[in-house]
Amino acid sequence: MRMTDLIVKKRDGGALTTDEIAYMVKGYTAGEIPDYQMSAMLMAIVWRGMDRRETLDMTLSMMNSGDTLDLSPIPGVKADKHSTGGVGDKTSIALLPMVAAQGVRMAKMSGRGLGHTGGTIDKLESIPGFSTSLPMAAFLENVARVGFAIAGQTADLVPADKKLYALRDVTGTVPSIPLIASSIMSKKLAAGADVIVLDVKCGSGSFMKTVAQARELATEMVEIGKLAGRKTMACITDMDEPLGDAVGNALEVKEAIALLKGEFAGNLLELCLTLGAGILTGSGRFAGDGEARSALENGIRDGSALSKFTEFVAAQGGDRAAVYDVSKLPQAPVQISVQAMKKGYVNHIDAEAVGGVSMHLGGGRATKESKIDLSVGVVLHKKTGDYVNEHDSLATIHAPDADRAGEAAALLRACYEISGERPEKKPFIKAVIK
Repeated sequence: MRMTDLIVKKRDGGALTTDEIAYMVKGYTAGEIPDYQMSAMLMAIVWRGMDRRETLDMTLSMMNSGDTLDLSPIPGVKADKHSTGGVGDKTSIALLPMVAAQGVRMAKMSGRGLGHTGGTIDKLESIPGFSTSLPMAAFLENVARVGFAIAGQTADLVPADKKLYALRDVTGTVPSIPLIASSIMSKKLAAGADVIVLDVKCGSGSFMKTVAQARELATEMVEIGKLAGRKTMACITDMDEPLGDAVGNALEVKEAIALLKGEFAGNLLELCLTLGAGILTGSGRFAGDGEARSALENGIRDGSALSKFTEFVAAQGGDRAAVYDVSKLPQAPVQISVQAMKKGYVNHIDAEAVGGVSMHLGGGRATKESKIDLSVGVVLHKKTGDYVNEHDSLATIHAPDADRAGEAAALLRACYEISGERPEKKPFIKAVIK
């Protein structure tokens, strides 16, 4: 078998066999196939695509390129959740304790933020003492004992994806549904969960800009999950404005804690309830979504979800007192209000640009090596559809110094589009795919 022949086959629209895909993935991971040949193959896939069988084979070959997690010693059904990334997305921090409080265990490997999107690992590390670098034995023990754990992905999990994604990033071959789906699902399948829920974002602050693109990706990933023997569902959700009000690491942790205390709701709670119901029904814990949603809401009301989160924080070395006194989380030294320059309705908020404001303040990474300030960010006070008077506060900037606060205020004001007419209210959850 020769890589040149496979490139030509895919270039001309042919379907690669299971063995050919395995050869390609194994050879590239081992360094036997050079970057220039794999780059040519990736571009051929971008142009010619892959059918579902090819995409599944690609996913499974990538999954088997390194270690896989064996969760079978942990009793009961195990679940996992993935988001395609967005601005203000602190869903995992609130969702996992809500689900664990209902008796379904969750084992989640998460990543750090890069660019305008935040990472769950960075957010959790704003809790004093909290560690996301868990030995695998400790990670599995926490899942079994606490009910969930969140840790950084191990170096030996799906090494093929690390190499392929780095190459795609510099060769213009990121936007391909089969390549995106196999990248995401190879990691989810390798993580060993029985039930997988996916949050596929669409809009200005996400990679998939349209509902049609998001639906195509969500459908492909759900079908891959099913073919691999996992119960899988996906939500397509709006990312035309940030999720929730807070954007920034410690600020988002505070907001997730507020939700667990019953002090914050909105689209963030709706997303947690929808994904959580998918997990609880998929695991057989409840028969229907309505019953599952009620149980999740009761877990907030009776304090069991917050208690589970506190247990999780303590189990990973964090200061449990910070859950009840969020002033113990990092706080930016400068806070200023951003005021509206005219009255009217908030017609649109550019989510990607808001993420850029947080990056400007030091809350995001331009490169993987960038150091971030966990305390900075933005808290929005007005969202799409809200009416504002001139000089009303649109948001509060949390900044490291006065100069950057002033610069960020001007940038944030430009993120808001205010008009005289109330915009049409769009559904936050665009579709649920099972």
